[in-house]
Amino acid sequence: MAAQVGDKAPDFRLPATGERDTVALGEFQGKKNVVLLFFPFAFSPVCTDEFCAIRDTHYAEYDQLDAQVLGISVDSPFTLKAWAEQQGFRFPLLSDFNKEVARAYDVYYEQLGNFRGVAKRAAFVIDKDGIIRYRWVSDDPKVLPDLGAIRQVLAQLQD
Repeated sequence: MAAQVGDKAPDFRLPATGERDTVALGEFQGKKNVVLLFFPFAFSPVCTDEFCAIRDTHYAEYDQLDAQVLGISVDSPFTLKAWAEQQGFRFPLLSDFNKEVARAYDVYYEQLGNFRGVAKRAAFVIDKDGIIRYRWVSDDPKVLPDLGAIRQVLAQLQD
């Protein structure tokens, strides 16, 4: 069953880029809202465009709205580390190499072209209580989430 708006977000702990070896969703409960962005492939043109837009424009806005950005793909931690370093991403990228989190959030392609077991492009906003307040999932990996809509949800959580 898909993780829906109003549901408690499935918790996880995954290998991460950045200062810590792992990141758990539960670490932010009671402290920060979370923008959880699933993506198919590090280094791909569409994913690079999406995450560079976050890096260049939206990360500071989300931070001001008391939100932590987390990116998740089924890429290995080594691939994500290389991509984060190359692109200068300041937010953690998490490796769902075993594909458990993408399945828990129901954002998983069994087959995408010639690839088996890939995360769909998806966006979630999870509030400080761990409740999903926004869910967007695309069956087309070339379609990007509306980052402005995410900002609006985060702004509403400030009220």
